[in-house]
Amino acid sequence: MSRRAGILEFAVLGLLRESPMHGYELRKRLNTSLGVFRAFSYGTLYPCLKTLVVNGWLIEEPGSAPEDVLAASLTGRRAKIVYRLTAEGKEHFEELLSQTGPDAYEDEHFAARFAFFGQTSRDVRMRVLEGRRGRLEERLEKMGASLARTRERLDDYTLELQRHGMESVEREVRWLNELIESERAGRDLKGAVSGEPDSQDTTSGAPGGLPRSREDDSRTGPSDDTAT
Repeated sequence: MSRRAGILEFAVLGLLRESPMHGYELRKRLNTSLGVFRAFSYGTLYPCLKTLVVNGWLIEEPGSAPEDVLAASLTGRRAKIVYRLTAEGKEHFEELLSQTGPDAYEDEHFAARFAFFGQTSRDVRMRVLEGRRGRLEERLEKMGASLARTRERLDDYTLELQRHGMESVEREVRWLNELIESERAGRDLKGAVSGEPDSQDTTSGAPGGLPRSREDDSRTGPSDDTAT
């Protein structure tokens, strides 16, 4: 399994742990709540769902909402399929939550892991945060060394871009330091129950793709979901 596929599997299981959903709703939540998946398509999501069903971590059920049943009867199409987490799926997700290996520190995986910190034990949160901070400190050291070697050969705009990149990493390190301090003091973030950071986004030093809100977003996308 590729790293990208593993992140998607983790996020799908995490969202379905909150409540069963049909495919369109799930994709919408991935797009709006987990920004790292904004570019995901049905063509990527449904193979993942099928794999999870085959593994016994999800089950498929016909939609039971009145509007789903009515639409199906009027159009002759079958009702939307709802995906529900099984007991084995919940156990598998909890196992994934407990993992603190190097993959958890990478950009996209960390963003997904952070989104479900409200469901993660404090000791695991600490290990992931500290691992992420260490990874970024290593990145800063390499960026600084590279900039020192090439500074004289760079034009002003390229140099400014390099500085901007370093400043972005430095902001995230400061943000992580604040989170780690809060965890050590036994304080929970506002909104931790839903796994959302408090006003953190890509402009304030948080890693790209952290969730900003869980409000419904019906601006784009089809309303019919009959694919399996």
